[in-house]
Amino acid sequence: MKTFTILYIEDDQEIGSWSKDFLIGQGYEVIWKSSGHDAEAAMERCDLVILDIMLPGLDGFTVGQRLKRINPDVPILMLTARTAIEDKLTGLSFADDYMTKPFHPDELAARIQVLLRRSVTAEPEQLLIRHLIIDRKGSRIWNSETGEEIVLTGKQFHIFMFFLDHLNHILTQKQIYEAVWGEPHLNGDKTLTVHIRHLREKIELDSGSPQIIETIRGVGYRVRA
Repeated sequence: MKTFTILYIEDDQEIGSWSKDFLIGQGYEVIWKSSGHDAEAAMERCDLVILDIMLPGLDGFTVGQRLKRINPDVPILMLTARTAIEDKLTGLSFADDYMTKPFHPDELAARIQVLLRRSVTAEPEQLLIRHLIIDRKGSRIWNSETGEEIVLTGKQFHIFMFFLDHLNHILTQKQIYEAVWGEPHLNGDKTLTVHIRHLREKIELDSGSPQIIETIRGVGYRVRA
C-alpha cells in the first residue's frame, strides 16, 4: 500500500512539531520546512502540501502559487490563523482547501483524506515503462518487443511493485528492504543488491546498462515513469 508524503510548511516550532508527529501517527511521511525556501525541490516526492500563510521571507500565498505552477496535480491545503474572507478568497484562488487555526486534528485528518482521494486516479490495468507491459492487477509482465512474459520470483516482483508505487522517487536500500522484507536493514547486507541484479537481468534490455532501475550513486535507486 502506498505511503503518502506530505510537504508541511509551518514556521511555528511548537505547532509544527506537534502536527508533524500527529501526521506521522496517521501513517504519512512528512517533510517539514519552517519556510518556503527550497520547497520546490520537495515537490518531486510529495503527494500533498500543507501550507501556512505567515512565513519568514516569502509569504504562503506566494509559495503556494509557485508550487501549484510546478505541479498543479498536487493538492494544497492552507492551514493558517488568518480568518479574513479576503485571505480565504486569495488562498482558494490556487489552493484546494483552506482551514483556520486553532483546528481539531481529526478534522485535519479528514480533510487530508478527502484531498488525497480526489487527487488519486484509478490505476490503469496496464502500465507501459520502456519495453515493459505491466499488468499489476494480474501480476504479470511482458516484453513488448518480443511478446514474451517475464517471470519474476516473489521477492523480485515485490521489489519491482514497490518501485512502481513510488515512480520517479529516489528510494534508499533501507526503504526498499524494510518495505519488502518487513525487518530492519543492516548496513553492509548485500541481499537487496543481489536481488536487484537478478531483477535487472530479467527486465532490462541490457542489464549492464540499466534504463529501468536507475542507480543513484550514494543514495539508492529510482524507476522513472
